[in-house]
Amino acid sequence: MSRVSLSTDLSVRQSTLLDILSALTDHHYSLVFGSIAKPIDPNHRPLGINAEHTHQWSVYVKGVDNEDISYWLKKVQFKLHETYTNSLRTVEAPPFEVAETGWGEFEVQIKLYFVPEANEKAQTLWHALKLHPYGPDAEGQRERKEAVVSQNYEEIIFNEPVEPFYELLTSGAPPQPTRGKGSKGSKQAMMKRNSERSAEIPYSESAENPYSQKTEGTELDRLNEAIKTVEQMVKDERTKLAEREKVLTELRKSEGIPIKTK
Repeated sequence: MSRVSLSTDLSVRQSTLLDILSALTDHHYSLVFGSIAKPIDPNHRPLGINAEHTHQWSVYVKGVDNEDISYWLKKVQFKLHETYTNSLRTVEAPPFEVAETGWGEFEVQIKLYFVPEANEKAQTLWHALKLHPYGPDAEGQRERKEAVVSQNYEEIIFNEPVEPFYELLTSGAPPQPTRGKGSKGSKQAMMKRNSERSAEIPYSESAENPYSQKTEGTELDRLNEAIKTVEQMVKDERTKLAEREKVLTELRKSEGIPIKTK
């Protein structure tokens, strides 16, 4: 008995240690992919576009807070609907996006190609292009002719990256040159960029970016509340079932029906 318990305990510890080591060797990088669409103004209609096209739109892949991700993402391939000329578009430098016009919604295949140092296979994402607003304020959005934004958050995990890629990842995005010579705060800004990991989710959301540590925490709280609600519902249903079984047992007794015991 003691040997079995010791063996099981060691197995659990080894499993936990492996999980910890795996977490330490995993590198998480965030991005946003999606689309933005707006109705074409008939009074300012661009020249040369199809007469049936009703919207201008673009589909994109970018950093969560518009940070540079090109130091680990080499190129992005967008596969549009087959009715478009050259429906397979490859963008090899940021901004990773394709702009077009059209009248219909369709699913866009997005293929991410990583830098050669990664030695990783391409990853495929799918995005449903939305031209029209949905939801309770859809009619109001149409009247105001607001842009329709549809985007998703994605986390890329590089597990145990090879040494050249590890060095590239940990060095972060190269600092952007500042305009002007000796501009105020430029040294502090560069130090800040070099000390921060640009791929982290920002702490607070902004007008252009709804994803942040705060919103993530809020969503987790909502999920926890939903779990509690479901658990309470299950508990209530079990109580009701026990009461019904009790009533059924009493009815069987009154009718002289033999009660089967488990």
